[in-house]
Amino acid sequence: MKFRPTPIQAAAVLLTLPAAVLAQTSPQATNPQQLETVVVTGIRASLQQAINVKRKAEAHVDVITAEDIGKMPDKNVADSLARVPGVSVLNSPAGGSGGFDERDRVGLRGTNPSLTQTLLDGHGIANGDWFVLDQTGAGVGRSVSYALLPSELVARVEVRKSSEASLVEGGTAGSVNIITRRPLDFSKPLTFEAGIGAVYADLPKKTDPQISALLNYRSEDKTFGLLVQAFSEKRSLRRDGVETLGFINQLTKDNAPQLIAARPDLEGVYVPDLIGSAYFTQERERKGGLVRAQFRPTKDLDLLLTGFSSKMDADNYNRNYLIAPRPGLVNGATISNYQVATDKNGVKTLAKATFDWASASTAGYYDMISRKASAESGFVSLDGTLKVSDALVLNASVGNSKGKGKTVSQDVVELAIRTTKANFALNGNDAAPSFGFTNPSMGLDWIFGTQNVQVHDQESWAQLDAEYTLDSGVLRSLKFGARQAEHKRYTDATVNQGPGCASGTPYRVGPWDWSKPSACADANGNDAPALSPFSSLPALTNNYPGNFGSGLGTGFPTNIGYIPADVLAAYNAKFTNRDPVARRSPGDGGEYNVKETSTAAYIQGNLEGEGWSGNVGLRVVRTEQTSGSFRASFPNETPDVSSLFGNFNATSSNRTYTDFLPSASLRVDVSKDVVGRLALSRTITRADYTALSAFTSLNTTGMFLDNTTVGGGTAGNADLKPIRSTNFDANLEWYFAPRSFVSVGAFHMEMSSYITNGTFTGTYPVLLGNTVPGPVQQLVNRQFVITGLANKKASVTGLEFAFEMPVAANFGVNANYTLSNGHDEDGKVLRGNVKNTLNLGGYFENDSLSLRVNYSLTDDIFIGSDRATDYYQKANGVLSASLGYKFSQQFAISLDAQNLNNPKLKYYASEVQPRAIYQNGRQFYLTARVKY
Repeated sequence: MKFRPTPIQAAAVLLTLPAAVLAQTSPQATNPQQLETVVVTGIRASLQQAINVKRKAEAHVDVITAEDIGKMPDKNVADSLARVPGVSVLNSPAGGSGGFDERDRVGLRGTNPSLTQTLLDGHGIANGDWFVLDQTGAGVGRSVSYALLPSELVARVEVRKSSEASLVEGGTAGSVNIITRRPLDFSKPLTFEAGIGAVYADLPKKTDPQISALLNYRSEDKTFGLLVQAFSEKRSLRRDGVETLGFINQLTKDNAPQLIAARPDLEGVYVPDLIGSAYFTQERERKGGLVRAQFRPTKDLDLLLTGFSSKMDADNYNRNYLIAPRPGLVNGATISNYQVATDKNGVKTLAKATFDWASASTAGYYDMISRKASAESGFVSLDGTLKVSDALVLNASVGNSKGKGKTVSQDVVELAIRTTKANFALNGNDAAPSFGFTNPSMGLDWIFGTQNVQVHDQESWAQLDAEYTLDSGVLRSLKFGARQAEHKRYTDATVNQGPGCASGTPYRVGPWDWSKPSACADANGNDAPALSPFSSLPALTNNYPGNFGSGLGTGFPTNIGYIPADVLAAYNAKFTNRDPVARRSPGDGGEYNVKETSTAAYIQGNLEGEGWSGNVGLRVVRTEQTSGSFRASFPNETPDVSSLFGNFNATSSNRTYTDFLPSASLRVDVSKDVVGRLALSRTITRADYTALSAFTSLNTTGMFLDNTTVGGGTAGNADLKPIRSTNFDANLEWYFAPRSFVSVGAFHMEMSSYITNGTFTGTYPVLLGNTVPGPVQQLVNRQFVITGLANKKASVTGLEFAFEMPVAANFGVNANYTLSNGHDEDGKVLRGNVKNTLNLGGYFENDSLSLRVNYSLTDDIFIGSDRATDYYQKANGVLSASLGYKFSQQFAISLDAQNLNNPKLKYYASEVQPRAIYQNGRQFYLTARVKY
């Protein structure tokens, strides 16, 4: 019987070979895996190094290098990537979370960040998100949060815009590979580096410490090295905003009969669901480090053992004081001074109105939500390179990565705002809406909030690659290999809290009795207001800052009190029901699970001739996928979960598919200074996890055993195809002087199975009876048209331009522009698409002083959907700068400034439906760096 090892077994065998090789070879220093040694001493040298790597690369690659610990062309890695042609960065992962001061997600060529694969030293990194809506909500998917990847780790970042058979599949648009430093790459046997500084945020007016350190040892003979890095970085955030939370409802005779009777011209007009003054604060503290041991006992063997961990505590408090012009609330009011705006598609929206009630009525709500949140990511990996002979080199990698996003608790109170008069005006998309109440009063309305939100992300992998050098004409070498990976993402059981009684007795026992509004009872069953959350509401002793919303607009409430976070936590601990069994709601909590096992093999021929080189190859990938969530239980069915919210049973779907991914690329030296590139490849990106496994909710109205009515509903789509794309890439680069180049490129992605909002047909088991009611119902499989995510054809076509050159001896300028047009088969713009992106930069540097300035302009972005409404980010520009002074080779200081122009982040659904406007202020980083 022949033994055929799996990739895991083969990699394990390779990684146990050191003893055998030690007996045959003698120690020397080499590193066949390294693309190019990075030794730079300043901005100019760093830029030249990046150009060298780009010019010599076989594929279309853009590179960012760093010269010292934590010193990137910008302070944040995602901000640095924004300087690369074809890269767009987002302030928020998905619709609904809003924008913050730190840009968090990276996308390539005007596409959704989920289509860009982020790698760390060539392998995947498990992800964690800190914001609760991103942890279980749709849209975040397979993108990676750069908030967990500090710039202190980085030696070089490579952006690959064309694919090869030897690269791990998963990036339809391309990949970002963050490469960290290796112990044996350091020039001295012992190196110590540290950055000690502080960050000042001008909106919260707080200063916080930022500390990082590196210690590296390598033996004199360069056979062993040990690298230890650690970081501890704290930041204070404040975000002022005015939000319009969706345009869900139209005014109709059914939901607002009195209002429509008085104003028939308002029938069919959309109304804003909620408009609020939103004050968000957060303390972020990121801690972690990297430990790496490198063992090179011979010139032919190199082993690398790495452990990395990063955790960010991200507790946050959001307060939102809201007007609610919902049909049910304004139906009994007299409306005046109103205005209806119509968008380009003929959709009408109530843009301005004043409401008068005969007596005090509910006209709004005030939500205070304090969250204990965190995100973490880490991995352990073992990598090895073995030179078997002059012709054959083997590379192996095994590892495991884990990530987690947690919202352990949400302390919440919602107050009802009652008044006799209220008004609002939307004011377009460039200024905050205005709204107000006349002599409002407030009282407790409800307590809500999902607890114990914990999303686990895990990936384990084993990979074996080989390259065999040939002397066969244009076939320079043959690469081949295999990889196996298992990825899991799943949630823990969640708890959907509600009001509770201080005595521990259930809330609202028996039928609701308005004569007992406390709804709590003492030990004898008597009404006990003192035990009720309604009569024990804490005082609003703190206030919004005096300058809240300054610069956003006028006419919205700013002098607003709120409950301190610690007091709110104590109140919720006493007056809520967080029973993990009775209050579990799998649907509301977004519970799901996905498991994927992928097995891949490839072969790639590397070609070379006179003045040209390239490669051609094929990668074959088999994916086994299991996804699950929950549905409501059938009558008499034994439930998997039983709670106050009903009975639920788990769902599970399995599927397997195989993809053949051919690729070819060509690099031509058109002249000694001009390089041309062409690439054609087939790529895939698997569906977002929540798209595969959302809660199943079916509507069987009108369905019976004796008819063929098709039902409706919402559900995850376990049959979603991966996004399959055929990509074309062409680029022409002219390196006309040292540290100088100009390039122009074109690209096209033809996606046969893009994933977007739509409908799909599915068959589900349902319990139905006959049209004439009878005693017996039957469980049958019936067809439903499900509203959810579906596959459609789509394409992205665009152009890229880049320019960089020195000016005089000490100055330099750079610029790039990307045009990207992305639409699905129905003409709808693709999620994450950025049509125009522009970056302008300049620098000055001499032996001691360096100055860097960069301006990034991003066009409108379709972020996604939130509260049944499209969510776009309006065009936005960001100005950043850095000033550094080097006192000696061992000591330097730098001042980095982000968001110098104090940009306003604006979001909208249409030209007449604003969604939000935010400001986060400016951030200034002062850092002293020592190096020995």
